[in-house]
Amino acid sequence: MIDQSDILAALRWHVDIGCDEAIGDEPLDWALLAARPAVARAPAGASALPPAAARPAPAPASRSAFGGPSGASMFGAPVTADLPLGASEAGASARARAAEARSLEELETALRAFDGCPLKATAMNTVFADGNPAADIMLIGEAPGEDEDRQGKPFVGVSGKLLDRMLAQVGLDRSTVYISNILPWRPPGNRSPTQAEIAACLPFLERHVELIGPKVLVPLGGTSAKTLLNRAEGITRLRGRWFDYASPGLPGPLPVIPMLHPAYLLRNPIAKREAWRDLLTLRQRFPG
Repeated sequence: MIDQSDILAALRWHVDIGCDEAIGDEPLDWALLAARPAVARAPAGASALPPAAARPAPAPASRSAFGGPSGASMFGAPVTADLPLGASEAGASARARAAEARSLEELETALRAFDGCPLKATAMNTVFADGNPAADIMLIGEAPGEDEDRQGKPFVGVSGKLLDRMLAQVGLDRSTVYISNILPWRPPGNRSPTQAEIAACLPFLERHVELIGPKVLVPLGGTSAKTLLNRAEGITRLRGRWFDYASPGLPGPLPVIPMLHPAYLLRNPIAKREAWRDLLTLRQRFPG
């Protein structure tokens, strides 16, 4: 007999390492996969692939959140195809729906009805935004975490509490800032989002910024900064520097100052001095 405490300990261990969601309805015994018969080899001189006319066109490969290819294919060949932001079919559909929104309420309704991102199927809630829509400062994170997914609001977990304390040190709170994310749905296990997922959701964020019309954008973390600025550098190179963000629906470019994500600061407390310096830089330029 298996001790129930052993089962609970095993489940707790899986949660601790990030395995907190079941993707399939049935468990998969990976030991049985080794017993699968090998694929028969094609005769010498014969092509292993069907004629070109009978083969489906290859799907574009996604890129990682750091601007490079997401990895090798399942057969070991390097992924060479690229998926520009907004170029996928899902991205085109999202752009059309987002453009029709004339208010935040319409944009949120369109986002909740959008089925072009597979993350929606595994998430508990659509995390739209929090804070004051009339605020001058708009903070943009990467994606919801476990607590955010449960409560349906951005930055409400441990990193969110740190963000609140950081803002309070420079006289800000959720009544004076507006907070959203690149992705409105949590990636399973809090993994980094793929470029395809970003491409599907980015038009909604772009329209979100246009409808809010803030005076300054503050990307939190590398994924958010590189997505908004379309740059390849990491957050440690981008943080604390001023950039411009342009969009057709804005009257002019918006100043952007990337900052370290609070979750990064929890893992690297020594970096809090850089975060404090960046907050002071923000408040010096936007003291009101």
